[in-house]
Amino acid sequence: MRVIWRGMRLLIRSVLLLAVAFVLLVAAGRWITPPMSVLMVQERLRLGQLDQTWVPRERISPHLMRAAIAGEDAQFCAHFGFDMEAIQEVLDTGQSRGASTISQQVAKNAYLWPARSWVRKGAEAGVTLIIEATWPKARIMEVYLNVAEMGEGVFGAEAAAWHWYGVPARDLSLRQSAQLVAILPNPRARDPKNPPPSRARRVAQIMDGAETIRRDGRAACVDPE
Repeated sequence: MRVIWRGMRLLIRSVLLLAVAFVLLVAAGRWITPPMSVLMVQERLRLGQLDQTWVPRERISPHLMRAAIAGEDAQFCAHFGFDMEAIQEVLDTGQSRGASTISQQVAKNAYLWPARSWVRKGAEAGVTLIIEATWPKARIMEVYLNVAEMGEGVFGAEAAAWHWYGVPARDLSLRQSAQLVAILPNPRARDPKNPPPSRARRVAQIMDGAETIRRDGRAACVDPE
């Protein structure tokens, strides 16, 4: 019995040490580039290669940052990682579109795995809280735009800008930025340059939204202007 209790204590200590190490790893993401994500590893194994070039926020077009806020998370600069209005809408209507914030997507894309499950969602919530408590919003946006999938095997703004438009991420126009954001729900099957009418309307909405949040200050936490 004594041996069993010793084994249990050792197991508990090991789990706690791993948990602390993971928290420190996530917190260190404020300064250190996150490791290759599970999704990136899966795609590298599937495709044989990946297209990704990490760039600092200063080398990403402000148009793309504003478009990301307009299209994915309109209250990004104001919330603490969770959009409570969107969550309430999910509870009321059962529609999940727009409920996942940019902070939650960073937690999933940079540190967790892509498969949907309640375990993953619980872990995502915990990692999101760590990120919001230790990273500035500008860093969250920088990581988001460097790890988001924007085409088959294409990850991050720099790779996507060259892949789709032949320009660096800092030179993306407002329309190009909106087109990239509009493919994010299904980036492997969508061509941002040739959107069907329904997505073209979505692109126009994102462009309008990006200009609106620029004027009203909702992008102030990431906007260099």
